[in-house]
Amino acid sequence: MLRMSLGAVRDRWHLFAGALVAVAFGVGLVQSALQVMAATDQPSLPPGLSGLERSRIRDGYAGAATLLGLSVMLAVFLTVFVVSTTFGFAVAQRRRELGLLRLIGAQRGRLRLMLLLEATLLGLLGTAVGVPVGLLGTWAQSTLLIEVGMLPPWFEAPWVQGTVWVAAFVGVGTAVVGASAAAWRASRVSALEAIGDLPRSFPVMTGWRWFWGLSAAGFTVLMVIAAQAAGDFVAALMIALVVMISGSVALSQLSPIVVPVAGRLPSLLLRGHVVTDLARAGVLHAVRRSAATAAPLIVLVGLLAGLWGVFGSLAKAVGEEQRQLITAELVVGGRVADGPGVAARSEQTTVPVTIMTTSGKKKRTTYSEAVGIDPAGYQRTHALRPRKGSLDKLSGATIAIGPGMAVEGYKLGQSVTATIGTRQQVLTVVAIMPETLDVTENFFVPRSLTAGVAGSTETIVRVAPGTSAKELAERLRAQPAAGTGEPSAGREVRTVQEWAEAKAAHEQRDDTGIFAVLMGLAGVYAAVAVVNAVVMAAADRRREFALARMAGLTRRQVIGIATVESLTVVVVGVLLGTVVAGAALAGIAAGTAQTYGVVVVAVPWRLLGLLLAGSLAVVGGASAITAWTTTRFRPVTVLSGRE
Repeated sequence: MLRMSLGAVRDRWHLFAGALVAVAFGVGLVQSALQVMAATDQPSLPPGLSGLERSRIRDGYAGAATLLGLSVMLAVFLTVFVVSTTFGFAVAQRRRELGLLRLIGAQRGRLRLMLLLEATLLGLLGTAVGVPVGLLGTWAQSTLLIEVGMLPPWFEAPWVQGTVWVAAFVGVGTAVVGASAAAWRASRVSALEAIGDLPRSFPVMTGWRWFWGLSAAGFTVLMVIAAQAAGDFVAALMIALVVMISGSVALSQLSPIVVPVAGRLPSLLLRGHVVTDLARAGVLHAVRRSAATAAPLIVLVGLLAGLWGVFGSLAKAVGEEQRQLITAELVVGGRVADGPGVAARSEQTTVPVTIMTTSGKKKRTTYSEAVGIDPAGYQRTHALRPRKGSLDKLSGATIAIGPGMAVEGYKLGQSVTATIGTRQQVLTVVAIMPETLDVTENFFVPRSLTAGVAGSTETIVRVAPGTSAKELAERLRAQPAAGTGEPSAGREVRTVQEWAEAKAAHEQRDDTGIFAVLMGLAGVYAAVAVVNAVVMAAADRRREFALARMAGLTRRQVIGIATVESLTVVVVGVLLGTVVAGAALAGIAAGTAQTYGVVVVAVPWRLLGLLLAGSLAVVGGASAITAWTTTRFRPVTVLSGRE
């Protein structure tokens, strides 16, 4: 069996090339990610950093480790997906070979063993190629995480021998797991139906595929309904992440059914020309080929567009929430004095703070920032009120727990030791604010405690009735900052709407780096899967292309048929992936409508356009090249060489 498996891998290398690339890429990614994660576990910090800087660097290390963990899980999932697609296609193309083996006495267990050995060989080859890739990947991932600001410039990931063995286990394991379903299907082929060459003898939709596809589809529908009924934005976000995965799985499993149905829409345009008519027939009737090409695109678009929509909606919701929580009209950089047109103002100075708490024998130190406020001015310009205690008591040696620390276990009346600037004193917790989406405000203290401490100040200004907000903004922009006597040189004055939009944009920029890593990873795997499907399909269409040319079509027309067919499937795959992303965002729309009174959803139109254009370019190019390669021989030569 081992010799037969070796021969199959050698003779049919073009069928396994895509899976080999996927396994190698997965092994390299797992190895490099584990090395970087091991380095983030014990970060090295240079001397001279403040406590807040050390805390932020540690948070960046933790965020990088989380992102790398997600990338490893995504890599394993996509590797199994590519391998399973490859072996499923390979089994369909090897029906005659499998039938002959059954005819000469090969048992079902032997056939399963043969395919699993092929998968094992594929995993070993992928591991051998992937380990050197992992060395380059370690440098690439470290550089990328430094560029997006998650890791400091001095970060280095040393060599860890154990990561190679883990990556090798993952490489072989994903190959075997991905091929197991195809191996079981191969063992169910009877000799007569395999060599009979009957068109319906090897169904695309197996019982298990129906089961998983319908189960995932039903679960997705239930989750969408639950998100609509929940009426809570945070719950809708969590459900959206589940819907993206279950919806992608559902449509990819049911792709032999949904792709031809959805393909009828763009196929309506493919009429009136022999090339487009034949391409249309290929989309609607070559179910296995169309599904194998569309499934990776459904997963890619569903996950990426869904994730981008979730991140973007969260960022927009942060801005909308802050806009509704502020009952003023202007946000001014620096201090603002009382004057004509100013009905109320709240000066807010943000300074570094170190908070130490004791619970029994355990001590906890938190490096963060505190906002110095005047309680009366804050309450006149903000709608947010404490869920426990009162801001009216925020004076002297007191502290209020902000939204960012609302769930960290602080209690009303608790004493904490705070270091602000060079002063250390014991403060009493007099208020605990409710949790919000914006977690940047962790502590509030009286403004007297921030006096003389370097920090940033902004003032929230409520415009007096009868005064134009625009005129007051121009006046404040020209005035010197209060307490300085110096010209402001055009200090920043924004409306609350502009300030909230800037805050949302800042939130989205922070998420862009994370998303870029996941997008690049998913894009590479999708490209491998789609090109792999196109190459395997073209290898199985030699006789079809030869017959078309014998019937009078030119080589250029045959290449055009294959290319138009692939491009149509791309449009269908992107369309179905967009449906998955839309289902995920539907719950978010309902949640924001009920929570904030307005629909806050970020629809990733630009990303969808980029994915469509990139998919058309990659798949169209791969299809044209493989069709050109497949048709390089004379039709008579191909037809006479058929077994």
